[in-house]
Amino acid sequence: MLAPAKTVSHALYPVTDGLKKKMLFAMLQDTTTSRVLIFTRTKRRARFLAQDLDKRGYRVSALQGNMAQNRRQAAINGFRDGKYDILVATDIAARGIDVTEISHVINYDMPDTVDAYTHRIGRTGRASQTGEAYTFSVQKDEAMVREIEKVLGMRIERRKLENFDYAGFKPEQAPPRQASSGQGKSNRSRRRRRPSSGGSRRRAY
Repeated sequence: MLAPAKTVSHALYPVTDGLKKKMLFAMLQDTTTSRVLIFTRTKRRARFLAQDLDKRGYRVSALQGNMAQNRRQAAINGFRDGKYDILVATDIAARGIDVTEISHVINYDMPDTVDAYTHRIGRTGRASQTGEAYTFSVQKDEAMVREIEKVLGMRIERRKLENFDYAGFKPEQAPPRQASSGQGKSNRSRRRRRPSSGGSRRRAY
């Protein structure tokens, strides 16, 4: 099993499943990115999440198994060529996407295997560029987190979004943070989207 590239930094965002979408919107609002690849566990989730992002003004497409091959290729080409800034995909996209400008991979849902995690986040940090892998983690994901950390050889940094309403959930109760290395960032362009107010910033704890 190959470990992920050293050019990728990793972070876990403990959250509940019901708060994932709200957290994603807050994160995208306040994070400077180039292209973003978001992974979901199901085809339905990918389709509806892409629709919700589109309604918020993001240039986004979905990529999932129910799509015809020509539509899949159009989504990938649009993502590569800059027509779309965000691609929401199931694991069908973990292999074969050759786009060097992906600055962030966001695991909206935890993958089912360590191999899947490695292949997902391998879409960023390519061609000697740095990349960031953010994973939304719910309580049932703890065993998979430990397996991923074994492959990485370190504890993944736990983070929370500052000024984000966790609705009573306490992410501080997640396992304590151990700072990871290689947290440097490259210059990235802001996604083109409709202006909106507010935003939440992230902080480690």
